[in-house]
Amino acid sequence: MELTSPSVDDCLNLLRGQRDEQKLVGLLLASKFCRGDNPDSILKVYDAVGAQFLHRLLLTGMGKGASEVKSREEQESFLRLSITLLAALCRVPEISSSEEMVSKVPLVAEVISRSYDQSILEECYEFLLLVAAASPNGVSKFYEPGVMVMLAPHISTLIDGTRSLEFGMKLLQLVVDQLSVDCVNNENLPGISAMVTSIARQFAAQQNTFKFDALHMLTTLLSSNNKMLHEALRSISGDTWTAQISIGISEILQNRVVSTEKLQALLLADSMMSILGVNWLLNHKKVHHDKEIMPVDKFLLLVLESSRVEVAVYLNELAYLKYEASRSSSDSAGTILQKQRCLAISFSLIEKIIKLMSTVSAAKDPAIKESTLTKMISGLNETINLVLDFLQDSKDHGQRKGDDLLAAVRIVGSYLAEAPTACKEKTGDLLRYILSIEGEEETSPFYSVCFLLPMLCQITMEIDGCKALTSVGVHKVIVDCLVNMIGRNGKPVNDDDIVLLACDTILNLLLNRKELKDWIKGSDFVNLLHALILWTENCKDPSLMMMASSICSLVLDLMSEELLLNQFNFDQSSLEKLSHLIIRSLNKGEIREDLKDQSDLHQIIMDGYCDWADRFPSIRNAVENS
Repeated sequence: MELTSPSVDDCLNLLRGQRDEQKLVGLLLASKFCRGDNPDSILKVYDAVGAQFLHRLLLTGMGKGASEVKSREEQESFLRLSITLLAALCRVPEISSSEEMVSKVPLVAEVISRSYDQSILEECYEFLLLVAAASPNGVSKFYEPGVMVMLAPHISTLIDGTRSLEFGMKLLQLVVDQLSVDCVNNENLPGISAMVTSIARQFAAQQNTFKFDALHMLTTLLSSNNKMLHEALRSISGDTWTAQISIGISEILQNRVVSTEKLQALLLADSMMSILGVNWLLNHKKVHHDKEIMPVDKFLLLVLESSRVEVAVYLNELAYLKYEASRSSSDSAGTILQKQRCLAISFSLIEKIIKLMSTVSAAKDPAIKESTLTKMISGLNETINLVLDFLQDSKDHGQRKGDDLLAAVRIVGSYLAEAPTACKEKTGDLLRYILSIEGEEETSPFYSVCFLLPMLCQITMEIDGCKALTSVGVHKVIVDCLVNMIGRNGKPVNDDDIVLLACDTILNLLLNRKELKDWIKGSDFVNLLHALILWTENCKDPSLMMMASSICSLVLDLMSEELLLNQFNFDQSSLEKLSHLIIRSLNKGEIREDLKDQSDLHQIIMDGYCDWADRFPSIRNAVENS
């Protein structure tokens, strides 16, 4: 008697049976037919078995079914059969995108978190990948609370060279690529945080293409400006994941990889410093695998030098594209924009390293060697000189508008705030031009002045610096900037720190007004008088009121009442308001109780009043009658 192999029809007949025993036999046969590349056969099997029975089978295999199983081995057999069928069936997109399959994602994630059977794990990851790739709903399921909390820690333990790791990394890539700001909330933050730490481990451990996949996922997640995610990452106990990221970054920067990958590594370093603070570059620890972690000094210099190389390359390429290359190419504007974005990444990282250098220099027990600090300063001097050369080139070509120029001003300002005498000759020659630079969306210079204010304030602490600035009219630029900061309604549009920095700079200049009489005059400050009056009209902060009043008092010493009232838009009403400000600041009782820390400013106001009171009879009468 000739034996014949069971056909698809035999399998389907069994699957359509009324008894579970028939369906189980049919499923065993179905697992054979579903391994092929015939979508029609797979669809027929799925329709015959039904989603409800598949679901019961999975629950039974997980020990959650209503029916009892005779042994642990029998339960594992059911689990293996159900997972095998789910993975096989989902090779057909029509099935993998169905709501029935999407709904099983949390259950399969739970299987992964509890199973040690490599064959089951591989098919679980395959199922999850197929579902995630099939539809937006499939990917969204992984954002639900608890799913990634179960999956992510397991992915971090997957062994090199296994298909499970391949599926797991591809799954994470899909989830990360589709993650939007709207998807991040308090409920799924633990899962997304777990995903970051899982990817971090693979980033440190892998030495193949998965390393770059991990790099891209980390930069996508961490370079976003999602404050909720950043706060969640800062609250993770231990710093193993941060050390793993530093290992991955150092390996990429040390090896011969394409420039785009190095730039991604620098972007990741910049993001880590934004989230965890600039000291992240100094926080290294031994992690669990056998790799030797790079010494702190070496890692710091590696990141700095890599950033400096990128800056030099992109400055050169931008200068060529903007001023020398043929403009006939239709994509030149797009190329320039791309280079500008790349330059901004390196600029941002260097700016953070400058801040770190300042912190380290001021520390009693520096975390890095003196020789390392010397190398940092030398390298930064060289880079700032290149940036100044770029600005000189822009000046020579009549360019003063552009976000790349503004970014160059910012990095120069950041460094000169820490080393105001560095690159002194170049800075002096370019200062007036630098302060005229505007961003693409600006209608007048503002941010360029703000970026240079820390350096300008330091310069004006010496008379030579005051002369250097006023001789080229820089004081007028600072006045305009401060007026814009305060705003038309007397409400500062920027933070108080930068406003007070501008006030200090102007105050330094005005304190040397006699030596600067050839370059400054009272009319240069009339708009500022208006702004300060408005600013302090309803001011509750006595320190701000005293600062404003002291500047006004010094400005008045450059004028007379008649001259002031002849200025455009300064009338008797303005003079009355100014008188009220002077009266408030001269109130000795108020000074004694509330302004005892402002004695220097009070003295400036008093001395100024004595010098100009006779020239301002209206203010003098108001003070005497108060």
